[in-house]
Amino acid sequence: LNPWDVMLCVSGTAIACENALVVAIICYSPALRTPMFVLVGSLATADLLAGLGLILNFIFQYVIRSETVSLLTVGFLVASFAASVSSLLAITVDRYLSLYNALTYYSERTVLCIHTMLAGAWGISLCLGLLPVLGWNCLHDRAACSIVRPLTKSNVTLLSASFFLIFLIMLHLYIEICKIVCRHAHQIALQQHFLTASHYVATKKGVSTLAIILGTFGASWLPFAIYCVVGDPDYPSVYTYATLLPATYNSMINPIIYAYRNQEIQRSMWVLFCGCFQAKVSFRSRSPSDV
Repeated sequence: LNPWDVMLCVSGTAIACENALVVAIICYSPALRTPMFVLVGSLATADLLAGLGLILNFIFQYVIRSETVSLLTVGFLVASFAASVSSLLAITVDRYLSLYNALTYYSERTVLCIHTMLAGAWGISLCLGLLPVLGWNCLHDRAACSIVRPLTKSNVTLLSASFFLIFLIMLHLYIEICKIVCRHAHQIALQQHFLTASHYVATKKGVSTLAIILGTFGASWLPFAIYCVVGDPDYPSVYTYATLLPATYNSMINPIIYAYRNQEIQRSMWVLFCGCFQAKVSFRSRSPSDV
């Protein structure tokens, strides 16, 4: 057994378990049906599928050796991780809208916008996953292979370019969110004639949280995306594994950042496992900017 494959399988198992719990909680709790939690559920579903894909890839690699199965597994992983990254972008857009259009955020138009974003994200991800299966692979042309067989160099370049675009969009949106947060704090200071320590701490905490979210996302995926562009299939495979493994950790960290830190989900976990609260307990409606 390749120890790197074992680590990927272990990572996939942890990812699947974490995100399966999040999906179960959101499906179980009627109070968690707001647009914000629909996006978190989409992210958890994508990461859950990615974790299952890593497990299946390990099984099929050592139990069932087949080119067709290899294509299907790689396509499944591409679609799952693409849906995960796209869901992160959708969450970022939702957080921006909740601050930029705070007065009209809780409207049917917002719900329609979010459902449209999710439909587009999953549709594009599915198309990206189908490309290797439909013939965009290097099974019959080894010279066209990328560092991730059986994906071609052009296919991997397309995926990397898509990631860089999403990362830049998220970076821009988070900078705008920071500006809005700082502007709100300044307006409160003008109304109260001074900026209280609590307002300063809250603003600093909010900006730090955004920096951690974006930094975690970039640190996880940027090394692999860059290596996909500059790497060569003749390089030792350890380089591919060493950059791919941290990318999978992003799906392991996402539930902690976007789900388990949320008070409503924490409460629903107690309802689901311990019954410490009544199932019909009332929840305080929160906006994505609070999460």
